[in-house]
Amino acid sequence: MSSSNNSPLDILRQVFGYDSFRGDQQAIIEHLVQGGDALVLMPTGGGKSLCYQIPALARKGCGVVVSPLIALMQDQVDTLLELGVRAAFLNSTQDWRTSREVEQAFMSGQLDLLYVAPERLLTEHCLDMLLRGDVALFAIDEAHCVSQWGHDFRPEYLGLSILSERWPHVPRIALTATATTVTRREIAQRLGLTNARHFVASFDRPNICYRIVEKSDVKRQLLQFIQAEHANDCGIVYCLSRARAEETAEFLCGHGIEALPYHAGLSAATRASNQSRFLREDGVVMVATIAFGMGIDKPDVRFVAHIDLPKSVEGYYQETGRAGRDGEPATAWLAYGLQDVVQQRRMIDESPGDDIFRRRLGAQLDAMLGLCETVGCRRQRLLAYFEQSIEPCGNCDTCLDPPEAWDGTVAAQKILSAVYRLWRERGQRFGAGHLIDILRGKITERIKQYNHESLTVFGIGADLSEQAWRGVLRQLLAQSLLAVDHEGYGTLALTEGSRAVLRGETTLMFRREPEKKTRASRSTARSKAADVALSPDARQRFEALRAWRASVAKGHGVPAYVIFHDSTLRDVAQRCPQSLAELGQISGVGVRKLDAYGEGLLLCVQTAGV
Repeated sequence: MSSSNNSPLDILRQVFGYDSFRGDQQAIIEHLVQGGDALVLMPTGGGKSLCYQIPALARKGCGVVVSPLIALMQDQVDTLLELGVRAAFLNSTQDWRTSREVEQAFMSGQLDLLYVAPERLLTEHCLDMLLRGDVALFAIDEAHCVSQWGHDFRPEYLGLSILSERWPHVPRIALTATATTVTRREIAQRLGLTNARHFVASFDRPNICYRIVEKSDVKRQLLQFIQAEHANDCGIVYCLSRARAEETAEFLCGHGIEALPYHAGLSAATRASNQSRFLREDGVVMVATIAFGMGIDKPDVRFVAHIDLPKSVEGYYQETGRAGRDGEPATAWLAYGLQDVVQQRRMIDESPGDDIFRRRLGAQLDAMLGLCETVGCRRQRLLAYFEQSIEPCGNCDTCLDPPEAWDGTVAAQKILSAVYRLWRERGQRFGAGHLIDILRGKITERIKQYNHESLTVFGIGADLSEQAWRGVLRQLLAQSLLAVDHEGYGTLALTEGSRAVLRGETTLMFRREPEKKTRASRSTARSKAADVALSPDARQRFEALRAWRASVAKGHGVPAYVIFHDSTLRDVAQRCPQSLAELGQISGVGVRKLDAYGEGLLLCVQTAGV
């Protein structure tokens, strides 16, 4: 497809089937078409790919897209091919014959878009090949990978500054969904984009309901969440370790949920197979480490769950952004507890970096803990990290079920006193469980072994439950008023800040969790409301259209969403078009898809229920 004579709006309508641009898309596209460089921050699902795909089609030559995930290039290319765009990729999965065919197609001007892995692009062979063709623009996707402070640092990204040196007059665009001001400056500096125009969209994803729950039996909590709110939905579950990903996937499968593991310890073939099933099948749950997810284009991920505390707000935002790319309601669910704080603090203390590096990790964790412990709107706190202000959202747990704030100063003094007396009088340090037993006056074998019932603090905290004390400890650790002594196997020690609390020089307000309620989340209620909005006849047409789409996608060997998104099929089901002209007015039905699938769609609409 050669669209270099068409305007960006014409390309948007004819190729992609949309009537108008969203947000900054038009300004970004026009800037690139005119030859300018750009650094774009846009949330996942905000339409970043159009910002380089349309300029690549509007300009002379082929757009070269640097993408860090080999496994996803095939799906991105499949989507473009369905739209009639001449697209291909180069990566290590291809044999030399296939690679040579792609290279020849590029050099002879037969490609509109070429996706290349960064390590492949930086080879002299690939750079020479690009010099022999006509490059319309360079797009560097997932640009936060260049930041050494980022959560997804990729060393090969550091070499991409060579693009500005060898192609000084070819426009470049760097795109990411996640970057603070500091990270943004680092991206611009490392990629040679210091003169690029910055486009920073809103980070808000209003369709995502953010929820953070107190962790107890986390696998059981996860199962109940999925069964109650997202049965048969596609979702992603993030864990910190490979073993946890494996055992959680096995647990979910044992309870009737189609779950697959994904982590760097699996073979490349297994990872590719599991990812393919996740992208192409309905209702699959991927249980993964952070090795999975960057660049995921699947629009109908209805939930992202974390069963371990993310290390940073940036990582959390990036991962939760994979839910609800289609704009439909979705849930970001996180289970968080005392042991998460202990583990993360210990990992930072034991990290091999210098003091500056550890302080940076500590600051990132503190921001994440602040999000978990806030009594205010979670979305406000999340967006404030990216220097954006909003009103309370009404679609997070703290807005829907506001927690109480209570004066925890006396409780904090009790537990800090217990830590102090154990160390001062006995030279001993213990972990959270034993400290809680002392405070609650619980006689255990260990209490008797160390004669801890004779301590003056024994039993002074019987007024609070074990769960409440764990909440107090968690929040003291979150505020660095207690420290994890990693040399003492996770025991707890006082900090410089502890002294002011013990002396009564500061007041501590803690979060008290609201009573647990068995109810569907706001996102689930909205999703059900969307289904109810379809009349019985439209619902029947919608299901028939989904079945038709599944059959077509299987025949083409692509995910169903590559053919049409649910939102497009829902519009077709509601409006019940009777002609190709009417069908062509529906968002998501471009010229190519109208030609390829129009008759089949109309026939499906006419015969549904017959």
